[in-house]
Amino acid sequence: MVKVFSEVLGTAVPVPDPPERIVSFSPAATETLFQLGLGEKVVGVTAFCARPAEAQSKRKLGSYNTVREEILDELNPDLILAVTGYQREFAVRLSKKYPVYPLELPLSVAGIIDFVVKVGLVTGAAGKGRELGAALLRSLGRLPRVSKLDSYVEINLGGPVSFGAYSYITDAFRLLGSSHLYEDEPREWLVPDLKAVSLRNPDAVFYEPKMYSKFEGGDLATLLRSRGWTGLKAVALGNVFVTPGPLDFLAHHGPSFITQALPWLAEQLAAASERV
Repeated sequence: MVKVFSEVLGTAVPVPDPPERIVSFSPAATETLFQLGLGEKVVGVTAFCARPAEAQSKRKLGSYNTVREEILDELNPDLILAVTGYQREFAVRLSKKYPVYPLELPLSVAGIIDFVVKVGLVTGAAGKGRELGAALLRSLGRLPRVSKLDSYVEINLGGPVSFGAYSYITDAFRLLGSSHLYEDEPREWLVPDLKAVSLRNPDAVFYEPKMYSKFEGGDLATLLRSRGWTGLKAVALGNVFVTPGPLDFLAHHGPSFITQALPWLAEQLAAASERV
């Protein structure tokens, strides 16, 4: 047994060395665990832990901040992983009964790499965590920078949400050489003023539908019309991009944000810059 100090809880968390029964309430931590080769030790996840596909076969205990405690008791985990931000209070509550290690929600793309390394450290896979972190860092080095564009990004999290200065999503746009409408707002996320977005008339719009929803081209056209956005520069230039697939894409801060989401974002920004 080792004691790993948690800055979030302000105390040391007793963790077996290594843990054998891990529950993850973080889709990003779940993806990281599998990439570290620890998938067989994961005994429970949330309904939103969809990466990799193997994670979907694990016992489902709840959502981002709910849990079926009778299943948690049955699984008897020796380590629970959660994140700060929207899960902080939930993690603190669980820690009064279970061994919980809350990981800091990354504020930057570099923070995602730090997140991966910490998962490795806490689970007794420090070497593998650093190797994965180094591989992700090399992936960042291969990304191109594009001409600066005024972009707007929105994710449907039950309603329109955009992102401010304290978000890895905003940092990703800057990393690729672009700007984002709300990049100077001193907060992680916000409900955007849709009329103000129209007045800013961005060069490119990035839209992420709600997870698991069936969103098609006709739905996008309807959305743009309902907001009076058909006259936007981004629409006229063909610079409106919908994230691929039914899963969280930009809203997911696991390793695949760096290996899949960032290259996709760079490709769309490069195409958009040629049309501006």
